[in-house]
Amino acid sequence: MDMENIEKKDIFDKIMSLPVLNIFEPFYKKYKEALLYLFFGGLTFFLSIFLFWFMDEVLHIHELINNTIDWVICVAFQFFTNRTWVFDAEVDNKKDFWKQAGSFTAGRLFTLGVEDGLLLIFVTIMGLPKMPIKLGATFIVIVLNYIISKLIVFKKKD
Repeated sequence: MDMENIEKKDIFDKIMSLPVLNIFEPFYKKYKEALLYLFFGGLTFFLSIFLFWFMDEVLHIHELINNTIDWVICVAFQFFTNRTWVFDAEVDNKKDFWKQAGSFTAGRLFTLGVEDGLLLIFVTIMGLPKMPIKLGATFIVIVLNYIISKLIVFKKKD
């Protein structure tokens, strides 16, 4: 048996092959990367919004400090979910792992700057409501993060 032709199934592949769900399996296989990015992006979105709300309403932390703490937690979650399930980007050695982690963090630092800039302009300077601005900024960041991850960080080697 050729070991290279054996399909590696992750937890999501196994779930989609269950009775009833297996009718969606062809769609899932075709769009797996985007669907998993949306799934984990959704989890990250809700985690981010909850953390932002909690640190604002309960802990009364300034929005820019709050957003940075929120970012650190969410980036750690994103890195491991994206490299493990979304982009299937396992690497063979520590050097490649740290290179991947570094480029992921650099991309996320860029989008943190975008998000903090939006919060600074629309909340801190203009005084608009925090949560609608945070929601809008988060959607912009999700799109930018996908583009950076797909085209730079977890780019498939040919």
